[in-house]
Amino acid sequence: MEERRVHAMYFSATGTTKKVVLAAAGRIARAWGFELREEDFTLPLGRENPPGFGPGDLVVFGVPVYAGRVPNVLLKYIRAVSGGGALAVPVVCYGNRDFDDALIELRDLLEADGFVTVAAGAFIGEHSFSRILAAGRPDAADIEKAEAFGERVAALPEPASEGRTPVDVRGCSPYRPYYVPKNRAGEPVSILKDKPKVNESCTNCGLCASLCPMGSIVEDNVREYRGICIKCGACVKGCPQQARYYDSYNYNYHKEELELGYTRRAEPELFF
Repeated sequence: MEERRVHAMYFSATGTTKKVVLAAAGRIARAWGFELREEDFTLPLGRENPPGFGPGDLVVFGVPVYAGRVPNVLLKYIRAVSGGGALAVPVVCYGNRDFDDALIELRDLLEADGFVTVAAGAFIGEHSFSRILAAGRPDAADIEKAEAFGERVAALPEPASEGRTPVDVRGCSPYRPYYVPKNRAGEPVSILKDKPKVNESCTNCGLCASLCPMGSIVEDNVREYRGICIKCGACVKGCPQQARYYDSYNYNYHKEELELGYTRRAEPELFF
């Protein structure tokens, strides 16, 4: 087999997607005996210069699932990445409810970028809203499955140059609308404008500002915002003082509804 460069590329605000992508891509790199390269586009700086790839590259490309889809704030960046004929393995990580159309959407985005998709996977990570829903995942069993997934990818034959079709994954096309939370009466509600509040435990250390993927938290006063909140959980889960929280009724009702409704252990789904 010709030499390839293996890349682990991901957006991972709380580290769950990163763990899965590194496990799968790392196993591919070890199986082939090649160096693993990381491409982290979680923070604004990481999205300033979208990379380009070529036929000698294989990219395990991971994003979280937000409302059943690829996060819409990432679409512009993903579309700017140049595949150049590189092999790609789209991976999504969801919080135990469902990945809906996120995986097929990511696959289509990468194919449109010029990647050749050869496998795909949907894995589970602790929900960004919760410390209960899929708590601690990806756990050891998930990582073992991600590594086994990488092992199978490494053993795949070279894709045909003609008559090739993208990897077949679960999902609908056209894509379904983004998942919409509902209130206690079953009526749709919006939590898009909700942002975390800050309690008296805050020491204004600024860690939350450095973790925010949108660069929206003001460094000198972390109680202020200069931009949107995507509910990624980075600032809430990353605060050493547990000083950040949501007080929105609709947000908290939706979180509790998910925690009560999706207690079963969802398992990864793999596609080749």
